[in-house]
Amino acid sequence: MHPVLAGVLHRRARSLALACAASAGHQICEALIPLAIGLSVDHAVDGGSPMSIVLAVGGVLTLFAVLATGGGINYWRLTSATTREAHDLRIRAAGRILTDGVGAGRLPGDLSTVLVADTRATAEVLRAAVLLISGAAGLLVTVAVLLSIDPWLGLGVAVGVPALGLAVNRISPLLERRIADRQHTAGSAAALAAELVQALRPLRGFGGVGEAVRRYREVNLTSRDAALRSATASAAAEGIGAVAGGLVLVGTTAVAAAMTLSGRIGVGGFVTVVAMVAFAGEPVDRVAAGIKQLAISRASAIRIAVLLAGAHPRRADPPRPDAACEVAVREGELLGVVATAPGSVDTLIATLAATHPDVLVEPHLVHLLGRTLVEALDTGRDVDPATLRRALDAAQATDLSAALLDGGVNLSGGQRQRVALARALAAQPSLLILRDPLTAVDAVTEDRVGAGLSAMRRDGRGSTVIVTTSPTLLTRCDRVAFLPGVGTSRVSTHDQLATDAEYAAAVLR
Repeated sequence: MHPVLAGVLHRRARSLALACAASAGHQICEALIPLAIGLSVDHAVDGGSPMSIVLAVGGVLTLFAVLATGGGINYWRLTSATTREAHDLRIRAAGRILTDGVGAGRLPGDLSTVLVADTRATAEVLRAAVLLISGAAGLLVTVAVLLSIDPWLGLGVAVGVPALGLAVNRISPLLERRIADRQHTAGSAAALAAELVQALRPLRGFGGVGEAVRRYREVNLTSRDAALRSATASAAAEGIGAVAGGLVLVGTTAVAAAMTLSGRIGVGGFVTVVAMVAFAGEPVDRVAAGIKQLAISRASAIRIAVLLAGAHPRRADPPRPDAACEVAVREGELLGVVATAPGSVDTLIATLAATHPDVLVEPHLVHLLGRTLVEALDTGRDVDPATLRRALDAAQATDLSAALLDGGVNLSGGQRQRVALARALAAQPSLLILRDPLTAVDAVTEDRVGAGLSAMRRDGRGSTVIVTTSPTLLTRCDRVAFLPGVGTSRVSTHDQLATDAEYAAAVLR
């Protein structure tokens, strides 16, 4: 068994044992009900005492009560265990991605699938175990009861029903392919619809609405046809299974009826055989479903193992910029960075981040997480309310709405930048690196935010690097490092560097 699956079974062993016991009890009681009904019929036909009949009926009702209780306990424990395990796997995998950089070479969509779908499918190995154990228990009791009634009849059912169930299950690969095709085409249609809605304004501008509608109709028809093929395959599989089960039931009923007429078995035995054969398909289906789920869980476990159990990647040596581009950040200072050399900013940021223990890099592209302003400002650090208020005030963000829609789409670009800046200030890292933090705000607001940023970072004695070409922010910096495309870097104040023609061309535009 795959190590990830073995770990899941080990961590949830107590819940799994209880769920297996409850589910197996449910199946055993359900298998014994036909026997209890048959015995009741025998007592009634043979003229048994009323008390014996009452006891037999009471036994049937007791079996129903026990199997209902077992089913409820199994559902409760299994659902709880799989949900908790999927959550734990998701948290562990996300932690490896965020802290260790695991999966850096994979597409975001692929990682999202692993975190959502594969963690759930891996946790479902618990359900596979329950299905296999309970199905085997129900099938064993069914075969044992039928063998006690008639050895040949029991042997025939024991061999024939599982073989028939496995034969019908051979249709599943076709069904899976058609379901996968349906999901793929449905996803394509949904993706195209989202793109068309997003691009509706430019489509109207150049008259492309008609062509867009034609393309969407074509993709949607393909999706519809795939859905119909999938539904046809599903109906065919269910129909074949139902017909096969009906043929087995009719054949077994005919054989049992012949045995009853010949006196080989009694009326109660006839009732028991017919009910048992009708029930026998359920444990077989459980075993088949367990095997299928086990295969799905193993496939998902292989995908998630890279994030969970892989060796921690060796941290590469930090990239070294050219000697002319090396800039040291002093404690408690605001350092501005203006660069015209391609890639020099990325190299400098990577070097600074690798050589400082507590670094927060706030990129130019703003991402706000959460549905409220408070959630968006949550950095995961222990931030007191007074610091949070100071950060909002410094970023001129105290007047913003508390509600956020879809990552802040109800805010303007400048408002989102100010919230992101407040979040970075509230975290209070020892080194804060800001990359073009205020490109979407007006000049007056930028000056006020620059003053608040400078005051708060100096009070906290944290170092700050601001990558920008904004003169308003650069004048607030203690020093400015200019990294030109050609030549050596220069470090001075903004006013002094403004006399440099190349610097002035980059900044004073």
